[in-house]
Amino acid sequence: MKEQSSDTRSNSHPIELAGKTVHPRTILDVVSFHRGISLERKRSERSQKFFLLMLAGVRKIGAGRERRELLEQILDCLCRSIRETDIAGWYEDSHTFGVAFTEIGCGNSRAEVDGLITAVTTRIQKSLPVEQFSLLRLSFHLYPEDWNETDGKRPSNPVLYPDLIQRERTRAPFRTIKRAMDIMGSASALLFLSPAFLLIAIVIKATSRGPVFFRQRRAGEFGTPFWMLKFRSMYENNDSSVHKEYVAQLIAGTADKHPSRENGKSVYKLTGDLRVTKLGAFLRRTSLDELPQLINVLRGEMSLVGPRPPIDYEVEEYSLWHRRRLIEAKPGITGLWQVGGRNRVPFDEMVRLDLEYARSWSPWLDFKILLRTPKAVLEGAY
Repeated sequence: MKEQSSDTRSNSHPIELAGKTVHPRTILDVVSFHRGISLERKRSERSQKFFLLMLAGVRKIGAGRERRELLEQILDCLCRSIRETDIAGWYEDSHTFGVAFTEIGCGNSRAEVDGLITAVTTRIQKSLPVEQFSLLRLSFHLYPEDWNETDGKRPSNPVLYPDLIQRERTRAPFRTIKRAMDIMGSASALLFLSPAFLLIAIVIKATSRGPVFFRQRRAGEFGTPFWMLKFRSMYENNDSSVHKEYVAQLIAGTADKHPSRENGKSVYKLTGDLRVTKLGAFLRRTSLDELPQLINVLRGEMSLVGPRPPIDYEVEEYSLWHRRRLIEAKPGITGLWQVGGRNRVPFDEMVRLDLEYARSWSPWLDFKILLRTPKAVLEGAY
């Protein structure tokens, strides 16, 4: 979407809309309003307060001018009552108008949100004739979203991320290249490494009871869950409570580093995990246990390069800004964290590396990370 010239991007003086004078305030154009939504998301991350995005559209009636005039009447009504700190603008040019009601309540109560929705809807209903209100389409979208989803659907609301959606549209040609790299790379690797797959499977079955592959529910792109594959490196029917507790400490920034068996250096990882088999320790140290994720890449659930997909109980411990690593990039087998810091850096630094990758991503960056991955593997996982 192209930037509009500076004299048409916003309006902060009295204007005539549908024969009425709107109170002075800034009415943002599409690009500026999308940026405003992005800024409010980041403010909510810090304040832990809600912001509510209201979108107003009109069913297709008559000419486009008629639809626009009805939206302008709603705009007039809202601009007379909303706070100066709320943001008003066009979500879709001449088609959908929006208001972001900011700094609402606290992150653990929705009473104020429900009251605001009722008040805004009632005000608009009273200001319009019945036939016009019946043509109106109102929707309300709350940030932060509730990520306690168990039905396999995307927990993040795409309506709240118009800036990221637009960014991905501009990257569409590169995204096609990335997907082509994923398909060709994973298919070629699966074919080339098929003897290794067979050998590892035989040794796993011969040395411990249980299946060859370990399937674990992970949070994928936009938080959508999927089943990630690994070669099983643990004993069957193990207790995950120790790992769950350590992950919570790691995300909170209170976890201690553990000495590596490989080189004695301290890492943020459970290096003495008794759940891991002797073969599993070798597979983890060489990252061979990750190879089945090539199947996830071929399916489109993962990419060759991207942030690591977290376990559900990890996401439960996330701060709001941590979620952005899932929103802004598809998870991958390797990534900037794997080749740049891995288990040697704190969790927050890992998230920052993931976000840096999402912002600066290009096929060339993926290629450079892939070239650096073998060295990182040879240095060992820990």
